[in-house]
Amino acid sequence: MNSKKTIVVGMSGGVDSSVAALLLKQQGYRVIGMFMKNWEEKDENGTCQSAKEYDDVARVCNKIDIPYYSVNFTKEYWDNVFAQCLEEFKKGHTPNPDVLCNREIKFKVLLEKAKELDGDYLATGHYCQIGENDGECQLLKGADPNKDQSYFLYTITSETLRSVLFPIGGMLKSEVREIARKHDLPTAEKKDSTGICFIGERNFKTFLNQYIDFQPGDFENTKGDVVGKHDGVSFYTIGQRKGLGIGGAGDAWYVVGKDIPRNVVIIDQGANHPALFSDRLAATELSWVSPKGPPALPCTCSSKIRYRQADHPCTLKEIHEGKALVEFPDPQRAVTPRQSIVFYDGNTCLGGGTILGESGGQE
Repeated sequence: MNSKKTIVVGMSGGVDSSVAALLLKQQGYRVIGMFMKNWEEKDENGTCQSAKEYDDVARVCNKIDIPYYSVNFTKEYWDNVFAQCLEEFKKGHTPNPDVLCNREIKFKVLLEKAKELDGDYLATGHYCQIGENDGECQLLKGADPNKDQSYFLYTITSETLRSVLFPIGGMLKSEVREIARKHDLPTAEKKDSTGICFIGERNFKTFLNQYIDFQPGDFENTKGDVVGKHDGVSFYTIGQRKGLGIGGAGDAWYVVGKDIPRNVVIIDQGANHPALFSDRLAATELSWVSPKGPPALPCTCSSKIRYRQADHPCTLKEIHEGKALVEFPDPQRAVTPRQSIVFYDGNTCLGGGTILGESGGQE
């Protein structure tokens, strides 16, 4: 790679993107910092979180002596991420906004903005790597198994990867922190952000109630007995234990399903209740990294049905009318409609899709 190339780094105000920019600067590239403003809202103290993050970006860029800019993608984010998530919540589902944000914002409009600045590459602080096979770019897991973010990037294509760099993808988080400390970066000790991107650290129910008029309903057990009241089906996800407000004797209660047309959340006792396990699922909205599309079927590979889950063997049996049928030799716990299933061949991310349910139905 020519050292005179220009690399635009998507900077969030966190330590990962800060170190990504530093490493590229050290390697002799012309580096430009780019902060995305995706959300406009002040907290209870009147402070705009994005303004605080931008201040951190500015301090890092001044420290490592690179130019930086801020771009406002609030309209694009609202239209292509938040509005879609709201529709899912209204239907009683629990969507995955991080996948949408990567597809619609970071590796679409931000990449386009980078090219407008004559950037040869867009770099981010994601814990992923890029490989190559038969002339195609491949999305690989990050070297740190506890931070790997390929699960959220399965919609990125091989063609897009040609214009992308992941400078810290081959590192452990501890190494990234140490580099930040060594170079006295202002974000060296900054804690990682948590929670849904547009909600952040705020109360989930309080935030969503600003936008949706949720209807309370019944908790029922798997026998159909009413055992309590819920605040709205969207506030609960399959496998959830905390926040149900159901006490009593015996094992803890877990969400095992939803009957959305009846506005019922189905719960029962026991972390290993049979209703929590599925040996198959259907998925739609399929996306494949390779331009060749899905692998030859049937395909024995591994998959994740949630972030930070260990890989589990599966067989991608068939794809018909845009729906994939997936079977598991070992039943999977808490298969959740509208979350993502992501397929892997070893460390290579093949692609993924949106879970419909055990047989293609809803929750």
